[in-house]
Amino acid sequence: MKKLLLALAATTAMAASPASAQVAAPVFAQPVSGTRLDISATGEVSRVPDVAVISAGVVTRSATAVAALAENATRMERVRAALKRAGIADRDIQTSTVSLNPDYRYAENQPPQLTGYSATNTVNVRFRDIKATGKILDALVAEGANQINGPSLTIDKPEAALDEARTRAIANGRARAELYARSLGMRVVRLLSVSETGGYGGGPVPMMARGAIAQMDAKTEVVPGEQQLQVSVNMSFELQ
Repeated sequence: MKKLLLALAATTAMAASPASAQVAAPVFAQPVSGTRLDISATGEVSRVPDVAVISAGVVTRSATAVAALAENATRMERVRAALKRAGIADRDIQTSTVSLNPDYRYAENQPPQLTGYSATNTVNVRFRDIKATGKILDALVAEGANQINGPSLTIDKPEAALDEARTRAIANGRARAELYARSLGMRVVRLLSVSETGGYGGGPVPMMARGAIAQMDAKTEVVPGEQQLQVSVNMSFELQ
């Protein structure tokens, strides 16, 4: 009986081996018979930013930690109310920092002397109407915000623009390969490989100085301008 079981196991293993070998068969790249040309190309498009992100907060100082936190909470509630009145949705307001720190006075040859406490509460806010950003910034300052950074301008949904940049990158790569081929007295036979090395959308990020907030008399204006979105690709061609 043992011999019979062993024989059946061997037969089963032999029957399964061709299928296993077929699945694991390696795939070899086709050889290049001509000249290989490697090219890096970039596609670029311009878009007007449609989202502004700012950091707005309140810093309060008092002799005690409780008083600093209480005053901070009161002023921050006014800031949040101003954002709601401006039509900013809850999903576009996110708390980024809540902190309480002791303040010290330092004198030469003397130990630090505690003078009070500083409380900070900061939120990140997304504005989907960039034209209204300046008006909202002015309203925040009027309601007690004394720490503002930004705005950072960006594009909410850049996928379509990046796809256009990809198309341009591929076209630029093909055109450059044709140029090299003509210069060498050859022709492009085929595309061997293509890979994307990255996409980027960026632009200047204007910053509002904290020390200038209290002296703002004129209305704040935010100009979106344009941002460049880029996609780079590596392409390999065969020339003959």
